[in-house]
Amino acid sequence: SMSLREHALSLFRSAVGTVQPAAMLKRAVKLQGGECPQLLVKGRAFPVKRDLYLVGFGKAVLGMAAAAEEILGDHLVQGIINVPLGIQESLQRAGTQEMLLKPRSKIRVIEGAKNNLPDAEALKGAVAIQELAEGLTADDLLLVLISGGGSALLPAPIPPILLKEKEELTKMLASQGAAIQELNIVRKTLSLLKGGGLAQLAYPAQVVSLILSDVIGDPVDIIASGPTAASSHSIQDCLQILAKYNLLHNLPKSVETVLSSSPTKPSAPEDYSHVCNIIIGSNMLALEEAKRQAEGLGYATLILSAAVCGEVSRVATLYCQLIRLVCLGFTGLREGPLGNEVRGNLLQLVAELEIPGLNLAEFLQALRGLGPERPVCILAGGETTVQLQGTGKGGRNQELALRVGLELHRAQATELSSPPGRCEIVFLSGGTDGQDGPTEAAGAICSLELVDEALQEGLDVEAFLSNNDSYAFFSQFQGGHHLLVTGLTGTNVMDIQAVLIRA
Repeated sequence: SMSLREHALSLFRSAVGTVQPAAMLKRAVKLQGGECPQLLVKGRAFPVKRDLYLVGFGKAVLGMAAAAEEILGDHLVQGIINVPLGIQESLQRAGTQEMLLKPRSKIRVIEGAKNNLPDAEALKGAVAIQELAEGLTADDLLLVLISGGGSALLPAPIPPILLKEKEELTKMLASQGAAIQELNIVRKTLSLLKGGGLAQLAYPAQVVSLILSDVIGDPVDIIASGPTAASSHSIQDCLQILAKYNLLHNLPKSVETVLSSSPTKPSAPEDYSHVCNIIIGSNMLALEEAKRQAEGLGYATLILSAAVCGEVSRVATLYCQLIRLVCLGFTGLREGPLGNEVRGNLLQLVAELEIPGLNLAEFLQALRGLGPERPVCILAGGETTVQLQGTGKGGRNQELALRVGLELHRAQATELSSPPGRCEIVFLSGGTDGQDGPTEAAGAICSLELVDEALQEGLDVEAFLSNNDSYAFFSQFQGGHHLLVTGLTGTNVMDIQAVLIRA
């Protein structure tokens, strides 16, 4: 019998496996040759009248491009992709040959955006992509591959803004705690290619975008800052965000110039009739695969949401309350006063976190329907945020796992005779791209015993947390048993969480 930890790891791996670039592309795209060749994407047909071009940008785009080139064959005339610095070497080292382009590929690879920040190399790639798009005619077809991390890889600030100035502004916003959505709106407003810019430059060519979503709710205008989607945001939105973080009064001159001379209303949808945006991979797809696997392992499995977001400490509390409720169910105490208290806590948390698509009443109803004899698996995905206070190393997934461990420990200490004392519990949180902050870990795994083990080692969990040093904490344990280390996966659909509980 595998341990809960091994089950959790295998669920995470199967979720990531199903959104691997090659698998996804081959499921979604076919090329029909013959007299009038056609590109078939998820059942939609696009005639290949003359030349087929390819551009792409993002963390998962190298693998997507390798699969696309195989599918497109000789129809592909030329391609340019912008991918993260060092990714070819990393994938080479990891032995994932299938994610690398063939020796005589027609696709040019430009690596840039060191540490996921736009830089001169990324700018060079963006300019090359811009020039390719501008040269297209009505008979050409442009296939655009987009994945998370695409934003940093497609920097082309509207002149006279310099890349450095745009970066400084983004950094200031991030340090003030601006959400990724807010950062993207500002970036997009100051960019030539984002917010539909690339699609406009490619007009009148047919543009087909294949998108691997790393954003909650899969909004095409937000993923990689929506280079092929009509922007739903205006200059006003950008100004409001800058005002919210008190940055309106120290903007670079160039940014002021662009903001004051830009059209105030977003472009009309009919300007995008030549564009088709198709999501071919997402967090929900990954979760559904993990659910299939978990059910195969005998778990009663529920998906909480593919859009879990919010401050990591509040999200940790949400998971702990859910775990308490499941454990109460195992001991038949779910309908008593303790159960009511936990449900009250959950209602309050869910209202506060405003997680899209999470219907708590439905979820609790489904939980009630589970018999007390089967182990339970709760799956979720999304992306939490961490308010940085310390100087430690870690990432949102490691911090979430550590916070869940600490809260479970506290709940156990206060409920001496009752759950979660008698349940076996494992919680995993990991980034599907194999990265979680500046460490080699993708995330971490905690159990009910974690904090007890730490106390025996003389480790002060709260001190590590207040210094945002979850990586150093998990590294203290022998054999790296708690760290989730996968290496670069070549894909990215945000984070995945798995809670496994058995009586």
